[in-house]
Amino acid sequence: MTIPKDIPEKWLPIVLPLQRQKQRGLDASKARKPRTEEERRVRANDREYNEKFQYASNCIMTSKYNILTFLPVNLFEQFQEVANTYFLFLLILQLIPQISSLSWFTTIVPLALVLTITAVKDATDDYFRHKSDNQVNNRQSQVLIHGSLQKEKWMNVRVGDIIKLENNQFVAADLLLLSSSEPHGLCYIETAELDGETNMKVRQSVSVTSELGDPNNLATFDGEVVCEPPNNKLDRFCGMLHWKESKYSLTNQNMLLRGCVLRNTEACYGLVIFAGPDTKLMQNSGRTKFKRTSIDRLMNTLVLWIFGFLVCMGVILAVGNAVWEGEVGSLFQSYLPWDPPVNNFLFSAFLSFWSYVIILNTVVPISLYVSVEVIRLGHSYFINWDQQMFCTQCNTAAEARTTTLNEELGQVEYIFSDKTGTLTQNIMTFNKCSINGQAYGEVMDPLRPQPKRLDFTPFNALADPDFCFYDDSLLEAVKVGEPHAQEFFRLLSLCHTVMSEEKSEGELVYKAQSPDEGALVTAARNFGFVFRSRTPGTITTTELGRLVTYTLLAILDFNNIRKRMSVIVRNPDGRIRLYCKGADTVLLDRLHPSNQELMNITSDHLNEYAADGLRTLALAYRDLTEEQWEEWSHSHHCADKAADCREDRLAAAYEQIEQDMMLLGATAIEDKLQEGVPETIAVLSLANIKIWVLTGDKQETAVNIGYSCKMLTDDMTEVFIVSGHTVQSVRQELRRARERMIELSGTRDGAKEERMGAWGEACFMGNGMAVGGEVGGQREGGQLQGPAAAQGPRPQTPPNLMDNVSGEFALVINGHSLAHALEADMEAEFVLTACACKAVICCRVTPLQKALVVELIKKHKKAVTLAIGDGANDVSMIKSAHIGVGISGQEGIQAVLSSDYSFSQFRFLQRLLLVHGRWSYLRMCRFLCYFFYKNFAFTMVHFWFGFFCGFSAQTVYDQYFITLYNIVYTSLPVLAMGIFDQDVPEQRSLEYPKLYEPGQLNLLFNKREFFICIAQGIFTSVVLFFVPYAILSSATQSTGEPLADYQTFAVTTATALVIVVSVQIALDTGFWTVINHVFVWGSLGSYFTIMFAMHSQTLFSIFPNQFHFVGSAQSTLLQPVVWLTIVLATVICIVPVLAFRFLKLDLKPQLSDTVRYTQLVRQKKRKPVGRGAGGIRHGVGSVSEGRLGARGGSRRSGYAFAHQEGFGELITSGKNMRLSSLALATFASRHSSSWIDTLRKKKHAHSHTPPSASGESSPAPSCISGSVPAPLSNSSSVLSGSQEAPIEEGTQTPPVQHTQADPIPSILTTQALANASEPVPPQAPAQAHSIGLHTPTSVRHHGGDSAGGWTLSLGTMQEALFGWRGIAARTSGSSSPGPPSFTKEASHAE
Repeated sequence: MTIPKDIPEKWLPIVLPLQRQKQRGLDASKARKPRTEEERRVRANDREYNEKFQYASNCIMTSKYNILTFLPVNLFEQFQEVANTYFLFLLILQLIPQISSLSWFTTIVPLALVLTITAVKDATDDYFRHKSDNQVNNRQSQVLIHGSLQKEKWMNVRVGDIIKLENNQFVAADLLLLSSSEPHGLCYIETAELDGETNMKVRQSVSVTSELGDPNNLATFDGEVVCEPPNNKLDRFCGMLHWKESKYSLTNQNMLLRGCVLRNTEACYGLVIFAGPDTKLMQNSGRTKFKRTSIDRLMNTLVLWIFGFLVCMGVILAVGNAVWEGEVGSLFQSYLPWDPPVNNFLFSAFLSFWSYVIILNTVVPISLYVSVEVIRLGHSYFINWDQQMFCTQCNTAAEARTTTLNEELGQVEYIFSDKTGTLTQNIMTFNKCSINGQAYGEVMDPLRPQPKRLDFTPFNALADPDFCFYDDSLLEAVKVGEPHAQEFFRLLSLCHTVMSEEKSEGELVYKAQSPDEGALVTAARNFGFVFRSRTPGTITTTELGRLVTYTLLAILDFNNIRKRMSVIVRNPDGRIRLYCKGADTVLLDRLHPSNQELMNITSDHLNEYAADGLRTLALAYRDLTEEQWEEWSHSHHCADKAADCREDRLAAAYEQIEQDMMLLGATAIEDKLQEGVPETIAVLSLANIKIWVLTGDKQETAVNIGYSCKMLTDDMTEVFIVSGHTVQSVRQELRRARERMIELSGTRDGAKEERMGAWGEACFMGNGMAVGGEVGGQREGGQLQGPAAAQGPRPQTPPNLMDNVSGEFALVINGHSLAHALEADMEAEFVLTACACKAVICCRVTPLQKALVVELIKKHKKAVTLAIGDGANDVSMIKSAHIGVGISGQEGIQAVLSSDYSFSQFRFLQRLLLVHGRWSYLRMCRFLCYFFYKNFAFTMVHFWFGFFCGFSAQTVYDQYFITLYNIVYTSLPVLAMGIFDQDVPEQRSLEYPKLYEPGQLNLLFNKREFFICIAQGIFTSVVLFFVPYAILSSATQSTGEPLADYQTFAVTTATALVIVVSVQIALDTGFWTVINHVFVWGSLGSYFTIMFAMHSQTLFSIFPNQFHFVGSAQSTLLQPVVWLTIVLATVICIVPVLAFRFLKLDLKPQLSDTVRYTQLVRQKKRKPVGRGAGGIRHGVGSVSEGRLGARGGSRRSGYAFAHQEGFGELITSGKNMRLSSLALATFASRHSSSWIDTLRKKKHAHSHTPPSASGESSPAPSCISGSVPAPLSNSSSVLSGSQEAPIEEGTQTPPVQHTQADPIPSILTTQALANASEPVPPQAPAQAHSIGLHTPTSVRHHGGDSAGGWTLSLGTMQEALFGWRGIAARTSGSSSPGPPSFTKEASHAE
């Protein structure tokens, strides 16, 4: 379905509060009508009954205007802008002849232009909203009316209607599933738009309605549903169905939510419970907020300051007028009386004040706002036209859907990203495997030609043509009958919960609950072991062309604690075998002791696969005798029928049989990342942008992708897991994480140890928990605020202690823990911990929680945030962030419609921020600085002139010059600079991400820069007034006549002003185009052309009352002294600026200056950077990996990440299979319990027990550097293993110490990032150790490449320029011990 861009507040709850308020927001229904809806009552097929409750219809309306209301409403909105109201006020003043010395058209023309442009833009936006509304509301659905199915538009669907859905159709509203074409009222849905997951989920109707599949039966259905009111909880529904004097409980398993897609189900019928704005999808969509940039907010403040400054100048000049009229003006009353109604000097001063307010208003001309909108529009078109952000695969270009946020793209500090469909393609591929100690897969040898994709068709007619594999040795092993290889794929073809549908002979379609299982079964299919079909008691396969049917004795189902699944089958020969696949962390501990050697080899392979970011699985089997099977079957049956503790008894039975297994090997599946994701994340990290992943997926999935895209690396100091189920446990884990960060930072930096000692004794108790710290409140002025302060005195934390934490840390937090962390008394503690980490991953979060996390960072960090996603579950996050980016991907266009910018690939974000965003910020800042400068230089001349004209509000320039100054003479040059200017080319912006930091720090336009611009403008106005005044007061023409007249002075000052500001913008422009030249020199030429025309005899003869300066230009500019005056004024204004800039460039160059300098001085072409990789390695004291189980936390099991428990019982119950009624009845007698009930009970039971991430508890803090790492645990545990932290900049590394006099001549560019995970040459560690360096990913020497003092100057600045800290940790996935690699240029050349 389509989520329109703007949603009226009357329909939506108040989501995204600044402090998390659990269920305290208003429901849409509460906002819509005064009464409170405490429960919802819906009667099927009874519109008359339902309409009395005034439930919302299914119509979506997001438009703001119609034809009648557009003009008044839009004008009302526009005049809510302070600037527009201010200019309207000035226009009214100018209509009063007693105080106006300027014509009214000087204000009304630009004001009307601004109002018109904005109105057209708003009308265009609203037109597209109308269009989007119509598209959604006019979709067709089949509604059961008067016993027959009729086609109705979505907007005409009402609560209580019964509608029919067909395969692959979107669900039109929130429905109660009544019946389905599948057995037992089951249907399959895809919820990608709700939670981002593309795997199928199962929903089941209430048993009493499941047989009402016929429209005639459904037409007589008059059941009544009583349920909860509309809310935003996607995973919860509570209600009761009343029918035939019986009650049936309803849960979320019976509901089909709007936004879902019906899959693999021919048809189903549903009863509309919630419609339109009351649906859970719309309740989660969030309120559309009007987004403004930080520069906009700053400009509003500055405009108020300028207005205050204007009032002060008006008061000064009015006081001067009163004094002058009282002391001097009274002497002229006899022949120069006051104009009525002025009768005293005080009233004259009052009128003079308003006159000067009008004259001096050009310090903030309305053309500023026009120019800003034009510049932003130009930047938006540059984004739309960027060919490098165009995706040829899906024929989609980047689109700037707003024109108001471009410069904010250059100031982003936090990126919040969805995972599925944003970072990944959600496509699983079988890449590698290890079978009996032999590794198979994509072996890329650079010395050999590229391997060809295997063609399985000659070998296997049932092979999937889309399957890709390149290692022919594995296929040969299967062909020659290698027993382990065949048993490996036999296991994959039997041990799963996949359903098969054979549409025609040989055309198999697999319905996999998770894409992982689909990939594994497809791999087995291509290698000759084809899963064909299943019944509740059998599995039929085709093994190397031979049809084989296995008896399915038991399925030992998957769950989050077991992290494995098993099947027990009997082959046609009567042999019973258990096949098991699961996470290596749990499966390898259950192997027979004879597997020790094979286990060591397979563990090495698993480590290699994990380093490549692949999702790994271990496979094993066990042969069972009939006696063993019978004995276990009896115990399993007893556990299954147990009245109490059934789940625990079943788990114990599973544990009993899954022992002493024989290891077969391991699989490696790649969840394919989108192209360029690791490189993009690495580059953005170098730009000091923190990336948080907010996903609805499970923890294992999110962590695995974190490693794949290099957000998490094995070189990280520590990765913390927060998974507490209570507020206290979450608080404890967050504190422990901070303590650990401080502890590791103290051990890493010897200079901090003394400072930490005293504080550590005061703050740490014997159990390792912190007594003090900033908990539950913020530290302000050295005092704790909030609950922490009320708990009594605590030891003071050293100032900014967390800000000084060094090291690469990451935080992983689960959804239930995040719910507690977002509470009001916990949010400050969560922000303090999370913001000290380089990467944060939030798992199992709801759409609303995503928005709350974004709001939290906006509130506490005052940083610019960007949210990027591709599904409807990301809409609220996208709307909450300062900037929302939509990916036009696999999950529809909901995110795109709610976004500010859209494109099709995550990698384009790098270019959007580092190129377009950075340039937009730079251009806007330069534009504003110059604009305020030129207008103060122009306006302040009137102020100085007031002291010489009796404070009479006489203008220096004629009114046409005043009108045209900002519209013609100076508008186009500054527009050209604001649209086209660059400081460095786009390639350099990408190569040197540190260039992005000035925008984050807001260095280019802030209050300080504003005052500098004003000071320069005032200085220029002083020069432009007093230099001509001093020279012309005593100058004479060649005829001896004096030049000291008003018109000559006005022409001279105006000419000097235009020349000075033109020269100034020529100096400010860093990138010249033909357009810049035409606009700058053309504007200067237009000034002289228009001035001579205005002062011509022709216009004077036509309009004698309007053009008083007839002949002044010609006579004035013919005088050499006038030109000398203009030149002198220009030199005095420009030379100090040139001198200051040269000194600043020499003494304190900016990063962009240094980059430009490096390009100019390099005389030789840069040699290509080699493929030598190797990030910061760990020291000798790192973890030894020689023993089993001592591997770091980088091993990540990929098994069934998207699985839901219960599918095994569903299969063995036969409810999802079309069987004869007799066979089904016979089998169902042994399986009476409903799998849905089991799933519900299990979820309820586990909601109070935190599952261990590793299968065992590890509450103790992780071990410190150099010790054996603890296994992955629930609380503040280590994922990557405690290892030697990377040495940061400033750390001295014996035996060589580098100073400024001995710089490291190296350049880090993003060209090397693509090679970040390449293997390290054997000689590299030795080289690095001999030099004693901890280098970034890629290093090169300049040697003869440098010119002059280039090497020295770069060495002194490379720390600031290239951002060494933590580079390798973000770009290298290696975890091998040893010093960092240092590859010399010679090796690169080789």
